[in-house]
Amino acid sequence: MIFAIEEINNSRELLPGIKLGYQIHDKCAAVPVAMYAAFQLISGKNTVFYKDKNCSQSGMVAAVIGGSGSTSSIGISRITGPFNIPQVSHFSSCACLSDKQQYPNFFRTIPSDAFQAVALAKLVKHFGWTWIGAVCSDSDYGNNGMASFLQAAQKEGICVEFSESFYRTNPYNEIQRVADVIRRATAKVIVAFTASGEMKVLLEELARKPSPSRQWIGSESWITDPNLLKFDFCEGGIGFGIPKSVIPGLRDFLLDLSPSEVAASPLLTEFWENAFKCRLRKNVGAEERVCDGSEDITKLQSPYTETSQLRVTNMVYKAVYAIAHAIHSVVCPKKNLTTKCDKHLMLESKQVLDALKKVNFTKNGYPVSFDANGDPVAVYELVNWQKGESGNIELVTVGYYDASLPINKEFHINGNLTWMDGRKQVPVSVCTDSCPPGTHKVLQKGKPICCYDCIPCPEGEISNTSDSSDCFPCPIEFWPNPEKDSCHPKPVEYLSIDETLAIILAAVSVGGACLAILTAAVFFHHRTTPIVRANNSELSFLLLFSLTLCFLCSLTFIGAPTEWSCMLRHSAFGITFVLCISCVLGKTIVVLMAFKATLPGSNVMKWFGPLQQRLTVVFFTFVQVLICMVWLVLRPPFPMKNFATYKERIILECALGSAIGFWAVLGYISLLAVFCFVLAVLARKLPDNFNEAKLITFSMLIFCAVWLSFIPAYVSSPGKFTVAVEIFAILASSFGLIMCIFAPKCFIILCQPEKNTKKYLMNKN
Repeated sequence: MIFAIEEINNSRELLPGIKLGYQIHDKCAAVPVAMYAAFQLISGKNTVFYKDKNCSQSGMVAAVIGGSGSTSSIGISRITGPFNIPQVSHFSSCACLSDKQQYPNFFRTIPSDAFQAVALAKLVKHFGWTWIGAVCSDSDYGNNGMASFLQAAQKEGICVEFSESFYRTNPYNEIQRVADVIRRATAKVIVAFTASGEMKVLLEELARKPSPSRQWIGSESWITDPNLLKFDFCEGGIGFGIPKSVIPGLRDFLLDLSPSEVAASPLLTEFWENAFKCRLRKNVGAEERVCDGSEDITKLQSPYTETSQLRVTNMVYKAVYAIAHAIHSVVCPKKNLTTKCDKHLMLESKQVLDALKKVNFTKNGYPVSFDANGDPVAVYELVNWQKGESGNIELVTVGYYDASLPINKEFHINGNLTWMDGRKQVPVSVCTDSCPPGTHKVLQKGKPICCYDCIPCPEGEISNTSDSSDCFPCPIEFWPNPEKDSCHPKPVEYLSIDETLAIILAAVSVGGACLAILTAAVFFHHRTTPIVRANNSELSFLLLFSLTLCFLCSLTFIGAPTEWSCMLRHSAFGITFVLCISCVLGKTIVVLMAFKATLPGSNVMKWFGPLQQRLTVVFFTFVQVLICMVWLVLRPPFPMKNFATYKERIILECALGSAIGFWAVLGYISLLAVFCFVLAVLARKLPDNFNEAKLITFSMLIFCAVWLSFIPAYVSSPGKFTVAVEIFAILASSFGLIMCIFAPKCFIILCQPEKNTKKYLMNKN
């Protein structure tokens, strides 16, 4: 401050011909002392200094620089505010001081903690730390700063395991309690929004008893304090500090001290005696050395002579120049492009206060201005505690934060960071490890949102990102993969010709058709024999033809359903089976009529001759054709994708269109089969060595049994097995008919030709 005032007093451009004086008061890091000093300042009774000399005349207080703590600045502002005396602080960063309703005279050259709190939250979020601990000073600086940080952290999705506040004058057991909380914490990252005094006390307590490694995140008050670098267990600490700066000429000014000059200034006497371990005062004790003038300050290694890390110092420097520029704009106004200073102007503090609001200049490359809240543009350096070659902890600048830049571009890291214990990998601090894709988060009861369980997605749902809060279902034609992190098309299932089951059924179907054709060939070759001519050989050939069609119609059920195949398979099945049953029914009626005709006086056969038999078959078949036509015209079967039977695959099947039509076709077949069965049962005991009614009875018994068992099997079979059951029923009933009706006849024709006589058939010995 003194260096800046002397620069201004020697300047020909800033306040030319006008000298600034000053008073210095020590607030002793105590708010009551700071407020007492404020009362002394506004009373105007203290001596005003100018280069270690009293000013010729005592002027009014134009402005106050300080204090270095937010709480003391609040007290000073409440005293100086009513008098409109501007106050410019170099180190009071509490966001509460931006309230112009309460502190209208307050300005500062250090950024508000509102910006630092947001920057710290973004820093924590940037490195993926979602589970942290927090400690702060129990003061306006710490409490307000931590409150702002916790609010910003919540917006970033960061959870806080604990938040403790303490003050350096608290009882030892309170400091010990906070240290134990840090030792027991599961969070590896600790954010400390404390003043350097509180941090020193806490680190000393932590150093007494080794604790697990912690990654420290610091506020600007302590992270750049050189006196704390001795705590090497904080290696890797990172935080935002006031930007490092250069003040030309300051080092020479600091070193330009002689013992006589120091002795004349009570401000420097204590420093000199502590630095050189000697006494300037009289009445020196026997064991104390007297300063003899040989002390060389240029060789002294002390924070006083260290000017390479000027941070807070530059804030003081800018504060002095801001006040000087404000005074200059009042006493040296521009008129007609010339500047004239009125040395005799009775300066009022209110004028300086108004002028400070408009200050905007650059000094040594550092811009100085204030916004409507009296705050400067927030610019921070990101500093990292790294071990140097000497083994000592050093401050290394690794990035910056500039609140004036666009959103999401204000934060930048441009250096290699060292983490706790000198590690090169970013430490992990989470309550729960990240949930992988395929799972979703379920919050643990009574714990923060960062503590959750990773639960696999329900059936049919996926999550394709880490830490997904919910799973979402796949589209209806898709199904999750085993990991449940992506959707894949569901496999389409139908009775494909490539499948073993389909090949077997197709082979049996073709084999059955060939068997029917072969049987017809045998019958045609032996068409003149009694066993073929008996019971209407024409119906036998028509029955074999219909059985061939029955075997072949089962092939329409194999393969992917199409619009035409769906209509063909059901109608072909219904018509061919009715044709088959009609032929069997005709043969049964012929048997009954034939024996009725043998009775005396019976003339029944003329009413059921070949023509009537053909018309019977045509009539019964036409009824089924009519049912199928109505079904196909009104609501025909159609191919559809069945998503209901299986969740994980699609069944490609033929929808019935009209269930009534389908069951009408089956019902009509069943009605004819039952009617045929009843007639065959009635004719089974008629006298004949080869009574075909017995064979028809057995065939209809098998037929009805197959189709009665088909209904529950058809309804309960899933997917492609529904089709397989229907094919099996068609083949089983067809084989039942051909084996029961034609196999015995073929056996006699081929193996026992001696029985193929009219005499044997008529049971006549």
